[in-house]
Amino acid sequence: MIRVLSALLLLTVPAARAEDMRAALGPVVVELYTSQGCSACPAADRLLHELAEHEDVLALSLHVDYWDYIGWEDDFADPAHTKRQKAYAAAAEQRMIYTPQMVVQGTELVVGTRPGAILQAVGAHMGGPGTIVLRVSREDGSVEIEARSPGPIDPPAVVHLVRYAPSRTASITRGENAGHEFEYVNVVSAWETVATWDGAAPLSVTAEAPGDDRVAVLVQEPGPGAILAAARGD
Repeated sequence: MIRVLSALLLLTVPAARAEDMRAALGPVVVELYTSQGCSACPAADRLLHELAEHEDVLALSLHVDYWDYIGWEDDFADPAHTKRQKAYAAAAEQRMIYTPQMVVQGTELVVGTRPGAILQAVGAHMGGPGTIVLRVSREDGSVEIEARSPGPIDPPAVVHLVRYAPSRTASITRGENAGHEFEYVNVVSAWETVATWDGAAPLSVTAEAPGDDRVAVLVQEPGPGAILAAARGD
C-alpha cells in the first residue's frame, strides 16, 4: 500500500509547474494526533511516514495524553497537543476528539486510517493560491522569521514555531500495543506561538530554538483555522 500511496500523492499535484508553485506556497501541513497506547494508531503512523517522504508535505506527529490511563503512558505526549486538538474540534463544531486523526492545512479533519480521504485533502491544498512570502533561517540556536503579505490579515494571524525530532522509537510494554516497538516520524517536541501578525507591515522575528530538533514555522488563522503559509528552517 505504501508505494501505491506515493503514486496517488504524486497524481494530486497540479500539472502546471508544480516545482515552482511549491517553492512559493510552502509545504502542505499534515498534523497527526496519535498515541502510543492506541491500537488503531500504528496504521496512521505508517501513513505519516509515507507523507513525510514528500518535500511538499510537512508531516507532524503530535502525541496526545488522554489515552495514558488505559495502561501505557505515552512518553512523547504533551497536554498542549491535546489542547490544540480540542481547539480544532471546537472550531469545527465537533463534540469529540479521537485518535488517530489528521488535520490537513488547519481546515480538513480526517480519520487517520483513511488514506483516500487524506490524499484528497492534501491534494486539494497543493497548488492553491499563495499570497504570503515566508522565509525561515536557523543559526546558532536561534531562528529568523521573515514574512510579507500583499495586504492586511484580518483577524491577525498567529505565527507558530514548531520543533520536531525526525525519528524516535518506543518499545511498548503495556496496554493495547504491548510487545511492539514503533518508529515515529517528525515527533513534535515543542510548539510555541512567537507572534501575532496583521500583515500591514513585513514581519521580522527572532526566536530561540536550542537543541538538535528540526524547526518549522506556520502562519495560521486564529481558531485554529487555515494555515496561510509554512516553511521549514533546516
